[in-house]
Amino acid sequence: MENKSLLYPCASAARRVISLDGMWRFEFDPESNGMDAGWDVGLPKPISMPVPASFCDFFTDKESREYCGDFWYETDFFVPGEWSGKDVAIRFGSVTHRARVFVNGVEVANHEGGFLPFDANVTEIVRYNQYNKLTVLANNELNEYMLPAGQTNTLSNGKKVAAPYFDFYNYAGIHRPVKLLALPKERVLDFEVTHRLVDGGAEVDYTVTTNGSHDVTVEVLDGTTKVAEASGKTGTLKITNAKLWNVHAAYLYNFVIRITDGHAVIDEYFDKIGIRTFEVKDGHFLLNGKPVYLRGFGKHEDSDIRGRGLDLATVKRDYELMKWIGANCFRTSHYPYAEELYQMADEEGFLIIDEVPAVGFMQSTMNFLAANQGNGKKAGYFEKKTTPKLLENHKAALTDMITRDKNHASVIAWSILNEPQCTSEGTEAYFKPLFDLAHELDPQKRPRTYAIVMMSLPNNSKGQQFADFISLNRYYGWYVMGGICIVDAETAFRKEMDGWAQVLNGRPMIFTEYGADTMPSEHKLPSVMWSQEYQNEYLDMNHNVFDSYDFVQGELVWNFADFQTTEGIMRANGNKKGIFTRQRQPKDAAFHFRARWTSLPVDYKG
Repeated sequence: MENKSLLYPCASAARRVISLDGMWRFEFDPESNGMDAGWDVGLPKPISMPVPASFCDFFTDKESREYCGDFWYETDFFVPGEWSGKDVAIRFGSVTHRARVFVNGVEVANHEGGFLPFDANVTEIVRYNQYNKLTVLANNELNEYMLPAGQTNTLSNGKKVAAPYFDFYNYAGIHRPVKLLALPKERVLDFEVTHRLVDGGAEVDYTVTTNGSHDVTVEVLDGTTKVAEASGKTGTLKITNAKLWNVHAAYLYNFVIRITDGHAVIDEYFDKIGIRTFEVKDGHFLLNGKPVYLRGFGKHEDSDIRGRGLDLATVKRDYELMKWIGANCFRTSHYPYAEELYQMADEEGFLIIDEVPAVGFMQSTMNFLAANQGNGKKAGYFEKKTTPKLLENHKAALTDMITRDKNHASVIAWSILNEPQCTSEGTEAYFKPLFDLAHELDPQKRPRTYAIVMMSLPNNSKGQQFADFISLNRYYGWYVMGGICIVDAETAFRKEMDGWAQVLNGRPMIFTEYGADTMPSEHKLPSVMWSQEYQNEYLDMNHNVFDSYDFVQGELVWNFADFQTTEGIMRANGNKKGIFTRQRQPKDAAFHFRARWTSLPVDYKG
């Protein structure tokens, strides 16, 4: 869109927002001939399809559920006549993985990437005081230079099938809200804030980006009471006796930006900000200058029936469970989540490690295990002909994620990759520009990390030096040395930890994954793998190791809840490492964690 903006839509005196969510029309296009057949102006044999949602789990036949290729959405929308004179835009929260958008048969947007928003200016295309047709041609095929990575194969019957290099289901569809916007011609495009704590108060430096030259004013309100104001596109807001944003004690101020011409308001944008500082210092995480030990989860946007589609009821349940269990942090594994989740984290006082969808960067279809199998594909992932295109797409996704999420108080760190193959020669040349870009883009200079796969050790991991803190995914006692061998697993685990102690150089470490698949129906005495008893024994062993090393400053177990994956002999209808079931009910381990996390002080090992 001209004057691109990733600001979350809000209604105000100058702006209007209409939701286009609901039941749309939908059709598969397995031969990819819809464009030639004129589907951009009307679908021939559509079925009903809810938006937002993944399309996959609504169907009762496997061919539809596993569909890979082009598919179409279509709906009608009305544009009020009073919007004439404003810019009219359509905003998609996400479409997985790529989308071409048409309004009244005219292409208005073409977007690659399934986890971040995009919009289209349709001011000159729509008909006012009339209904208009909105059509989306989407595609869910995978390749090696996209985020997340994979490949698309063709079966003997000619059907395409997705072969992800990542261990979660390749859900597809319009996954997040679609909104129709009326915007003033001159408007706020972006803003950023940074915070300093000064003598019991706070100073908030701000920068506002607009597409015009009129005056800008900024106000901070405590409820409806104005506590600070400033003029100009850049400035400093001084708040006395500032109420700080903290873990489970979140306080949000109303933040109002106006563009004015004398007494006339040209544009008005509302948001909420939490005042807090976060840094890595002396081997600790400091929130508002005080140590905080991270405890929580790797998660997925995944639930029954709607798949990866935004479901606010599920979001609410997840936050209530995380509060109940004593968590304070989660990682948006393995992609940026819907904006509404960050808003709730801001309100509830949860910490977020925000992850770009850089997953599957190894020749593997089942995490690290398949990568070690003798498939003859041992070339370094970052030494391929597709690497320049991959890096270009990676930078674009990282840029949009930081641009979108930079003002959230809940976001404390950026995760640049998950489990990449990082032992080959091309690793450093690939990693460095990404870590540099994250630092350059973020006004708050949050710490950067990446989740290190199990075969990447302190003596062979070529990218760890770029991370501001080390994040390990480790499965001693599950994928290696499981069951009766768990005693040896602990010994091997401690040996590796001793190696990391030599290369940390004062940086803290967290565990971004550790876990054991567990069937909620399985109880066994003595324990066996997959039983609830073994899950607790496995967790006890890991926690004994964590507690032995002061540089371990966080534990994010894998996973919050059971989630869907590609079917295979390694997965019993999905990944069962959840502490909760997919239906958000507790396994025995949930009570185990609740006892541990509610007893650990906030500044544990501080």
